[in-house]
Amino acid sequence: MSAPDGRNGVADLLQQLCRTLTTDLAVMGVAVNLMSIAGSDGVVAASDDRSRDVDEIQFATGEGPCHDAYAARRPVLTPDLRSVTHGRWPGYSSAAIESGVAGVFAFPLHVGAVVLGVLDVYTDQPGSLSQEQVAAALTTAQRATEILLDGNLVTASGRLDRDLSTVLDHRVEIYQAQGMVVVDLGVDLAEALARMRAHAFGNEIPLLDLARDIIAGLVLPVDA
Repeated sequence: MSAPDGRNGVADLLQQLCRTLTTDLAVMGVAVNLMSIAGSDGVVAASDDRSRDVDEIQFATGEGPCHDAYAARRPVLTPDLRSVTHGRWPGYSSAAIESGVAGVFAFPLHVGAVVLGVLDVYTDQPGSLSQEQVAAALTTAQRATEILLDGNLVTASGRLDRDLSTVLDHRVEIYQAQGMVVVDLGVDLAEALARMRAHAFGNEIPLLDLARDIIAGLVLPVDA
């Protein structure tokens, strides 16, 4: 998608970066998350649909390398998901491995202490990235950060880049459903989101689809 003034939109530019890095590193795929203190705000760009779906698992489960990279403001390199210490990212690891992921390398998009998101690199074979590959990923993460900061988040008409707006709109639905679960079950916001994630994961449905069902009238069971 291009902006009305002829420039590429933010999501377009980030997608180009993801595709280029995937080719340069010869990896399974690359994705970029927007992040906030509440967790992943959504996958804003990916090299392909498979990488986008895999990246969404981290939001659906509320855990994974991107969350750790965001919190620590440093890369989290996981060359072999199967060797991850027992109990760390249990939901994410099992779902990602089932989707064909062997390794995940998460690079925060940050300026000083401010973290805007995370760039995730996925491999389908276990093994560490070389120093050159890590350097290329860090350079791409820096470029992604610059794209997010350079003012193109808003189009010439004064509106948020359409693809970014869609991501945020989807999250609004999740947070709306979260509020409804708070009322239905009498729990706090954190518990409501945890129950939603558990229900979505246990029933193998996307968290966004569950949120829409809740908005339409579904009430989660008390023991969800």
